[in-house]
Amino acid sequence: MAGPHHESSGFPDDEGADDFVREFRQAVSPADRDMLAHTPPLLILDVAGDDAEYDRRVRRLVEALERALRGQQDAKLVPYALPTADDASALLSGTAARGLGRGMPRHMTPDRLPGFWPLWDSVAYIRAHAEERQAPGAAALRDHAHEQLRLNRQQRREGRVQAALWALGGGESPPVGGLRGWLLGSLWHGVTRTLPRWWWERRRTRRMVRKPRLFRPARQRWLGGMLGMTGDAETLFAVMDEVADRQMARLVLPLDHPRHQESLAALEALLTRALLEDLKAPAIGRWRPLQRRRTARPVLLVQLPRQDRPSAVAVERFLRAFHRERRSTAQSPGPLVIAIGKPSQQLLTDLGSPPVSGLTPAGRLLHQSGSEVVLVRLKEEPFTREGLFIRPTSPATYRVSGRLMTAGAAGGIALALALAGIGAVQASIPDTPENSRCVAGDMPVAGSRYRRPVPLHPKQWYDQTLAEIRTQNRRAEAFAAQGRTVRTVVAFTSNGPTSRTDTLFDGTIPELRGIAMWQRKLNDDAISDDSRVPLRVDVRPSGEGFAHAEQAARKLVDQITGGSQGTGGPTYEKVIGVLGFAQSKEATREALKILEQAGLPVIGTTATADEMLVSANYWPFTPLNSTEAHIAANFASNSPVIARSSGGCEPAERAVVIQSPADLYSKSLADKFRSDFRGTSQLINFSQTSDFSGAPAGTPKMKSAHDLAETVCDALRGSDPTIVYWSARARDFVAFVNALDTQGTCTDRDITMLGGNELTNVALTGEFNDKTWLRLYYSAHRMPTGDGAADNKTKQFVDVYDRFVPGAAKDDPWRDDGHSAVSYDAFHVLSRAADMAVSGQGDLDPNAMLTALRSGITFDGATGYVSYGQGSNMPPRNKTLVLLRQSAQGPKVALACGAYRQDKSDRPEDGACAAQ
Repeated sequence: MAGPHHESSGFPDDEGADDFVREFRQAVSPADRDMLAHTPPLLILDVAGDDAEYDRRVRRLVEALERALRGQQDAKLVPYALPTADDASALLSGTAARGLGRGMPRHMTPDRLPGFWPLWDSVAYIRAHAEERQAPGAAALRDHAHEQLRLNRQQRREGRVQAALWALGGGESPPVGGLRGWLLGSLWHGVTRTLPRWWWERRRTRRMVRKPRLFRPARQRWLGGMLGMTGDAETLFAVMDEVADRQMARLVLPLDHPRHQESLAALEALLTRALLEDLKAPAIGRWRPLQRRRTARPVLLVQLPRQDRPSAVAVERFLRAFHRERRSTAQSPGPLVIAIGKPSQQLLTDLGSPPVSGLTPAGRLLHQSGSEVVLVRLKEEPFTREGLFIRPTSPATYRVSGRLMTAGAAGGIALALALAGIGAVQASIPDTPENSRCVAGDMPVAGSRYRRPVPLHPKQWYDQTLAEIRTQNRRAEAFAAQGRTVRTVVAFTSNGPTSRTDTLFDGTIPELRGIAMWQRKLNDDAISDDSRVPLRVDVRPSGEGFAHAEQAARKLVDQITGGSQGTGGPTYEKVIGVLGFAQSKEATREALKILEQAGLPVIGTTATADEMLVSANYWPFTPLNSTEAHIAANFASNSPVIARSSGGCEPAERAVVIQSPADLYSKSLADKFRSDFRGTSQLINFSQTSDFSGAPAGTPKMKSAHDLAETVCDALRGSDPTIVYWSARARDFVAFVNALDTQGTCTDRDITMLGGNELTNVALTGEFNDKTWLRLYYSAHRMPTGDGAADNKTKQFVDVYDRFVPGAAKDDPWRDDGHSAVSYDAFHVLSRAADMAVSGQGDLDPNAMLTALRSGITFDGATGYVSYGQGSNMPPRNKTLVLLRQSAQGPKVALACGAYRQDKSDRPEDGACAAQ
């Protein structure tokens, strides 16, 4: 007879469980708060088993993960919820929202979800009155939702003044006759009931449906667009009354009727989108005391019931809605959702049929943007034994209440206002010439300090740089002959330039210059410092635009695994790391996966797409597209960059976004910019090679620069202040600008364009010095040479660059570009890891390099302060990013984000650099 069942506990010790547990804790409460800006995928932990065994395994997983989210005395450490359903009619978004707000850690202000709850209360009212088959009217929905708000505040003991006024106001219907009845009906109820409800509805409408604008059509918000709002006069509850018109007749049908289920799916989608909109941009501390002190990511642990249970329908309906609506919020950070159990085949199909992943890659993807759904099928055997204990997460906590901080802040503000006096009043007047000055000046690109295009000698410059690297390689080999530890790193580049055009649109030459400069410094330092490890550089071209990156990576891996790299020959030929890649493309992303097979650490240079984060051995050096796009969108939305006919500038309210959909970098940057830009946007696809794979259905597709210019000119004829956001490559940008200038139909007024770091390849060469209509902003990764805010390390780098490149101070096209500085600092990272990893016996291999990199690396570099966190292969914390304006006097800083020095504040007051 079998003995009593022993119920094992802990997270199942499946293959890769250690990595997953570590990454799960890091994803929930990372040491670097900036990592909260990344969007984790929907994770499904597929659990096998029948009946009681299935329920036991699901419960075990939930308890193991939940244990990491609770601290002493079972108190929550992070906001999380375990949404469940009783039957097929449940809407899981409501239980999720309630769970996130309950039992918050001490002094951590919970998200109040100001958009979700009015919609939830409206939906609840519609469902409760479905039998009436007649829409309740906007006023009834508003009054019900406002009453629920009052009751919730009363339960939280908030709004005491409002509660007292309500008590004095009497009942809904004032007594007929008498002075008291007249006062209540005519005045008091207007102050205590009608006015607050009207004002509350107006604020909700402004935030969710439309933003009113004087003398212009209203701008649609997310709810207006989702529900097809047609009129500017529609309020939030008028829109919800239209929802009631459509859904009430379906809600009275039997629960198993397809139309009833369609109605529930539509309502779940609406509520889930509202929840994501409220959670998509968490405030991280800053100066407002009662803002959400977000030190951890919200978590939803969703149990998947067995398919024979009615509640399975409700749970899978929520997961479908979450997957679909998160796309609409364009990969905003949002919560981490982990579904635990056996998903139906239909659900997996609706989620895009995700491939099965292991625990190790799934753990890495938890704190990386780019993946939508990750499916892990857990084996049965690990459930038969004890699992891993997940230690509680350790987010930052607060000892002082937000109300006390608010009181202190209010006192400080009152004192400041009293001292400011009349000056503060005058400064608050909007639209003065002072407040509408164009960011970084009112200068066009024309009249660049390069009066003519810079004379370019691509073959000569490329050969000179490679010759310098060969010279430094020989110096390193001489150190090896003396008995020093010397190793080799591989630098993957695109093919060398063969024409002036190649030089304009490819950053290969400045990147190789930065590598050669660091190699020379390393050799110079190694003369007197025995702790330095001299490094050889093996430059390997991988095709035009990295077209052959996969083949180049495969060749290197085959050499290493086949024993022909550094075996049987000089030890200094042993490869211990890789520098690259400079561009985010499908080929370079696949190359990273191949290089991981050899266990080689890879330090990135200027590849910025979040989608490149596919290898645990890859360390990006520059901020990801999600960071850059967020900063660019905030900048365009809030800063005066669009020229007014009356003088000065104003923020952009509309964006025309140009992307090359088949280009990983371009599509990634465009999608993320459109997500974060506060105004409306129009997407246009442009590809001179006619490759439009990945282009959204219904969006324009242009292969001619002339056609693109016509389309953009049409879009610029509206009255809204409009910016052109360019995410495609530099070569296409030059073709577009030239087509605009040739056509001339919209260059009678200034056109503001904003682009990524790709444009630095061409902006400084004098290509646009006759374009008097072009106002060009673009991103870079270090301060310009002449900017006073540049730190000493940057100035020191420029001095070395001027000596390295003869005549650089006069007419070098990349002296103010960031490519050389980025590769210089990236090589510094790899070199520092080598210094840390070498053993006392002089041995050094890739595994030791990986260990050194994961322990964290920090230094002041040419691009500012570089600080890689421990145990994370994300870009350096608070990495520098600059938005420049190209002017007649050269590039001017429009916005600087990141830590240029260790002690420098990296959050400007305007908030454009704030994390997502």
